[in-house]
Formats: sequence, C-alpha cells, structure tokens
Amino acid sequence: MSGRLAGAFAALLLVLGGCSSARAPTDYKPTWARFFLEAAEHADGTPVVLPQSGVRLTVNTKPVITESDIVAVELVQVDLGQCLAFQLTPSAARDFYRMTGSHQGRRLVLVVDDVFLGARRIDGAITDGVVFVFVELPDTELPGLVDNLKKSFAAFQRELRRKG
Repeated sequence: MSGRLAGAFAALLLVLGGCSSARAPTDYKPTWARFFLEAAEHADGTPVVLPQSGVRLTVNTKPVITESDIVAVELVQVDLGQCLAFQLTPSAARDFYRMTGSHQGRRLVLVVDDVFLGARRIDGAITDGVVFVFVELPDTELPGLVDNLKKSFAAFQRELRRKG
C-alpha cells in the first residue's frame, strides 16, 4: 500500500511540476506602446494629462495603433531633440496613411504601459509608416525605454509568427 501511495505522490509531483513551467527569464522589462487618436470636439472619450507639460486632452477609447502594428522603434535625434520613431507593419502603414489624411489637426497620443507619455499633431498624411513622437521623459531614460520596447516588440512578433 505504501508503495502505491509513494508512486501516486511521485506522479502527482511530476504532473504539478509540468504545469508550473516558467517562461524563460528575460533581460528586459516587457513594455508595450499604443497610440490613441485625440477625440473629435464634443465627442465622448477618455480625458488624459501628459506628465511633464500638463497638456490635457481627450482621446478615443480604442487605440489606432497597437503592439501588433509596430515592428520596430528607434531613438532618433531631430532638430528639436531626441524622439522615438515607430515603424509600422505595411498593412498598418496603409491604414495609418488614410487615418492621418482624414484627421489632420488632431493629435496622436502615445501610451506606454498605460501611461500617456507624448502627443504629436497630425499635420498631414504620413506616407512612410514611421511615427515620430517626443516623449515626456528625461532623455536619460529614453535608451532604456527603447531597449525594452525593441525587445518586447521582437518577442511579440516572434510569438505571432509561431502562432501564425
């Protein structure tokens, strides 16, 4: 009887051990970026405040760009300082082109891990699928943010390819 009990206990441990398989450790903090479009005047939406500038605006509740639309991000230097450049998938770039053509004057708002960090005014149709946005964080934090975003997007795209 004790042999059967010990065997059953060992089998239970094997089953439970298989259920608790942990993900491989990562060398980054999973970080997600999404973009929301500023809501039309007098439209319902979500009020937000940017952290440094205190700019208040209302955004639509559904994002226009999600992590599945972004294939790369880079920290770039432009005339006004450092900003992030997000490269969209070809299909997202086509949708984005149409959206930016028809919503000129409104702002596109960047959200990173549920924190609204930046906004850019849409001043024309964006044809190349690259979204440039200044982030309301100290410049010293930007390389780490970009590294986490790059690794998160790469892992997400690998997972999509694996499932697809």
